[in-house]
Amino acid sequence: MIASIQGTVSTTGKDFVVVVTGGIGFKVFVPHSTMDRIDPSEETFLHTTMIVREDSLTLYGFATSSEREVFDILLTVNGVGPKLALAILSSLSLDSLRNAIVSERAEILTRVPGIGNKTAQRILIELKDKLKFGQDTAPVSMFDDVNTDVIDALVALGYSIVEAQTAVQSLPSDAPPSVEERVRMALQYFA
Repeated sequence: MIASIQGTVSTTGKDFVVVVTGGIGFKVFVPHSTMDRIDPSEETFLHTTMIVREDSLTLYGFATSSEREVFDILLTVNGVGPKLALAILSSLSLDSLRNAIVSERAEILTRVPGIGNKTAQRILIELKDKLKFGQDTAPVSMFDDVNTDVIDALVALGYSIVEAQTAVQSLPSDAPPSVEERVRMALQYFA
């Protein structure tokens, strides 16, 4: 199997890149977090997982080994295929996913396109003990109810969960406790 790939990016799409190495172009599906880190002018290195099906060979790539590990673990959940696992990693940061599982917050998972309440509950149950994060993952940041409300407000305003979480993490530790004030401060992050 192909465990990694290194080369230059010749083409990018909505959810894939074509990495040229040794004169061969490999189409690699990647989450948005990895797509954001790819610089087409430089050589790219991706950790990969190859999915072999009866009618296809598909390569999925990730910027970190932790993302690849979580992708592989997500595939063990009944009803979660490669496209849905990729959608989860595109919509949620590893910390957001970990926070959702540790705090058993299915509503965070249901924000991912393609995940309903039953699938979210199944993911929570099946990954509670399976999901371990590597050394290159930041420690989990437990959000209190105020920060969760701020994230909900930012998502309602059209920001992605990852963007909302990043904005909330940028708030100073002495930020006022009111949701409105925190939303205003988080919006300044985007300015």
